Parts: sequence; C-alpha cells; structure tokens
Amino acid sequence: MTETLLSTTFSTFQALPFSDRCHRVWQRGDHLLIGVSPGNSYFSHLRIAQLVRWGRQFFDSVDVVHADLHVDTQFAAFGYPADQARRRAAKETKTTRRRIERGVELAGRSRVGVHALSEFADTAAYRRLSGEVAGALAEDEDFRLATEGMAAGFLAARLPEGEAPSADQLAAGVAYIAAELPFFLDTPSLLDVPSSVSCYHVELPLTPVLFGRDQGLRAVPGQGYAVVRPRAVPQVPQVATAA
Repeated sequence: MTETLLSTTFSTFQALPFSDRCHRVWQRGDHLLIGVSPGNSYFSHLRIAQLVRWGRQFFDSVDVVHADLHVDTQFAAFGYPADQARRRAAKETKTTRRRIERGVELAGRSRVGVHALSEFADTAAYRRLSGEVAGALAEDEDFRLATEGMAAGFLAARLPEGEAPSADQLAAGVAYIAAELPFFLDTPSLLDVPSSVSCYHVELPLTPVLFGRDQGLRAVPGQGYAVVRPRAVPQVPQVATAA
C-alpha cells in the first residue's frame, strides 16, 4: 500500500490508496464510495458526516451504500428462528439507514447519494458482477480462501474467543460479503460514474486479490480502493512542574 497521504494538513482523515493504479484513480477525483455495514459502531452519524464532507473535497460526487442483503441469513446461522432473524435484520438495516441519512444531512453537501444494496439487485450490471463473483468462488481458490478468511474475521466478533465458525455460519458470512463485492469490482457500471474509489477504514483480506494481481477476478481499471481512516491526533507532551 502506498503511504502517500492525500488529505489536507488540517483534515480529519488520511487516505492510503492500495496501489499506484488506485492512486491514479483517486487523482481523477470522479467518485467516492463509502460502504456501511449494519451494526458497525465505527459508522456513527457524526463519522459519516465527517467522511462525506472530507470526501467532497476530493471527489465530484460521493455515494454511501449500506448492506441489507443476507443480514437475516447471518442471524439465522447464529441460531435465531427465521422470523426473528428477519425482524432483527430489518431493525438493524433501518437503524443504519437512519444513521446514514442523519449524517448526510448534517454534512450539508450536494451530490451525495444514499442507497441500499438491494436497490441494485435487479440491475443488469449487478447481476453480471454477482455472477462473476459466484464463478470465482467456485473456481478461483485464492479468491475463495480470501473471501472465507474475510468472513471468518467478521464472524469472530460474534463467537467465543478461539472458536471457529460453523459451516453454516461461514457460508452466511461469505454470502453477505459476496453481495457487496460488485462495488469493489466495478462501481462505475453500477452508479454510472467515470471512475470510483471504494473506501473502508481498514485494509480487507480481499484487497490484494482484487487490486493486486494480474489474473483471475479483479477490479476494472476505473475502480480503485483506499483505506480512509481518522488521522491520529498528536499527543501533547505533559510539562513537568516544580513541586
């Protein structure tokens, strides 16, 4: 990952594009995608407002997409009855949507969109990309292992320390991640923008697979990825005083 900082001196965030190609996509400044997962406390409405304001400094437009597919499947895999899993998923999704809308309103910037992942499920571009993801999961071992590793990492927070996910839990996690992957592969086709950078606050296990290799399933040339994280606040040294 390149260590080039793209934020301004007094900015709230710093950006680390994954590769030189991702850096070039960033420099085009066409579009930033912010992905938000239900139940992730990192994405408070204040954090979303800050991200949107910051992103509009560098990009012509910003979209926030929140996951709402296969959320109920994850709850079911952890033992919730089907009806309860659906209600719990609907509640978390609704809460996430409200938090995003509140943050976007607080940001007060134009050219900012908010979308649920399910809004794209019936589009030709999303169906095509989902098919490519399914094919890669079946045929590309590196891709499958990275996806399963990413799912296991997310599931670990819900499991007792040291316990591995069951087959059903892992399958639910993979399905959830697979539904999001079209936006890491080809956001320009999904949102009709010239180029796009998807961002998250940590590097994901799939990042090197989608953005760092020259074979197999990978992002289109106009798709970039960057870790965008809060800038560390310098600590002010304490001055000793005489007794």
